[in-house]
Amino acid sequence: MLRISRPVLAAAFAAGLLAGCSSTKEDPTANWSPDRIYTEARDEATAGAFDKAVPLFEKLEGRAAGTPLAQQAQIEKAYAQYKAGEKEQAHATLDRFIRLHPTSPAIDYALYLKGLVNFNDNLGMFAWLSRQDLSERDQKAAKDSYESFHELTSRFPASRYAPDARQRMTYIVNSLAQYEVHVARYYYNRGAYVAAIARAQTALADYQGVPASQEALDILVNSYDKLGMNDLRDDAKRVREANFANAPDATKTTQKKGPWWKLW
Repeated sequence: MLRISRPVLAAAFAAGLLAGCSSTKEDPTANWSPDRIYTEARDEATAGAFDKAVPLFEKLEGRAAGTPLAQQAQIEKAYAQYKAGEKEQAHATLDRFIRLHPTSPAIDYALYLKGLVNFNDNLGMFAWLSRQDLSERDQKAAKDSYESFHELTSRFPASRYAPDARQRMTYIVNSLAQYEVHVARYYYNRGAYVAAIARAQTALADYQGVPASQEALDILVNSYDKLGMNDLRDDAKRVREANFANAPDATKTTQKKGPWWKLW
């Protein structure tokens, strides 16, 4: 019987492991042309497999470096990351694109996508199920989103993405104003009338002409009344009657209305 020494067996086993590792790390796109990688990446994205599209776009960035196709891959990678729920990665990709390609014809789209990423972040995709108002949630993402949309509409007012960005900006402003009123309502319902007045005044001063203005004025009128500040109450009441004469007092409405923010 042929006997094999232990060192030989160990060497053969190690060689087998190395062969297995090398085969698992083999890049299936190694011999693909940039055009084929792009086609495959687009097909994955179209099919909704964004997690598979992202690494293909990344490979294309390297293979086609310095070409318009690499720029296209970068911006489409950002979209795929956004759709895959990779918010931070999408932001990093967009920031890098804007920094490296400031004269690109796709800058307006990059700004729009940057705003869109934050617009959908923690703004309540399924808020209508729980009847929770978007303004009751964290507002940092809304503010960041507004800044991106504002830059887009300021720099590229004729962009095809500008009309939608403006509509979303209006939504964000309404949401931020309603957030202040939400906090004011919280204080008012707990008898903290000075704090309620401060937040209602912020809503009225920073966000003029928004739907939340009526409730802000109602909170002012009633808070001043509770504190016995009659002159200020009457001043606020005159403003309220001049703008919302026929609307019921929002502080006395017991049934919560449906979300005001649902525009589309």
